[in-house]
Amino acid sequence: MSGEFGARAREILARVVVWDAHAGFPFERAGDLEELGRWRAAGIDYVSVNIGYDYQPWTTALEAASAYRHWMRAHRALVVPAIGVGDIARARSEGKIAIGFDIEGANALNGDAGMVDVFYKLGVRQMLFAYNRNNLAGGGCHDADTGLTGFGREVLAEMNRVGMVVDASHCGARTARELMERSATPVIFSHSNARAVWDHERNVSDELIRQCAAGGGVVGITGVGPFLGRRGAVAEHVVEHIDHVVGLVGAGHVGLGIDSVLEKHGALDDMIGGAGARERFYWPEAQYATGAGIGILPPEALPAIVEGLLARGYDDAAIAGIVGGNFLRLATAVWKPVVVD
Repeated sequence: MSGEFGARAREILARVVVWDAHAGFPFERAGDLEELGRWRAAGIDYVSVNIGYDYQPWTTALEAASAYRHWMRAHRALVVPAIGVGDIARARSEGKIAIGFDIEGANALNGDAGMVDVFYKLGVRQMLFAYNRNNLAGGGCHDADTGLTGFGREVLAEMNRVGMVVDASHCGARTARELMERSATPVIFSHSNARAVWDHERNVSDELIRQCAAGGGVVGITGVGPFLGRRGAVAEHVVEHIDHVVGLVGAGHVGLGIDSVLEKHGALDDMIGGAGARERFYWPEAQYATGAGIGILPPEALPAIVEGLLARGYDDAAIAGIVGGNFLRLATAVWKPVVVD
């Protein structure tokens, strides 16, 4: 495949905006952002870096935002903070990578919807409502999903007001459905795969995919092995999920949220194999069996994904949307200027 499509894949990636809607960095130190050079070398122009999960103390997101922002100020030659969509074009023109932040679960708000505005000012451009388990805002995909709560509705309204993208990944089906019914802006699944292709609780149904697209949203296909297929983290499985979603709703509503991690966390086993009881509550063993060496696709797999799409007959315009244009279009419509009031 590489002999036939490799050069064309590289040419496409060099020519268009490439958007990775989620990188799952467990925050430890700000210097870990140095490894984003791998993302840039793979052709990625914008990446959303996670700054907090529900299972961490809520203050971790604030600590990560502070540390990462300080690091980026000291490394302007490498990165551009993505405050607005224009920063992504600027990063491309300067040979840098643009960085935004995301939060995985509303626990980071500490029960205060006003924190949405604070985090938006700190660079958070998308937030999902629950990370696998139920919280004050809504239901998780590995829990008895009770839907969007009153607090969740307050959070949703505030996200719509400030321009933060509403993300339904990791949420339960009822919560995701209610988010899409109530949101004034398109809702995304930043890093979720098709349950019809691989039956895992973290994947989403065709019904939800259609609802997402009907509201103008985008489904970002992820490279985490347990959500992909029998062979785990291989580019071919990513292409299968993309192709399924395109068949349902068209190429204009599909993107990438590869969820790549740092080199030291390259295998899923490394991240959760030695997890304690609290982490295992969020990653139930029945859904995340370890010991099989099932990993996560690295950013370097991006050209192989594009090659796979070319091999299936996708044209340049469709690929341009899938690898970045669709998420860029949505962010252009949703993100708002930061207002100090």
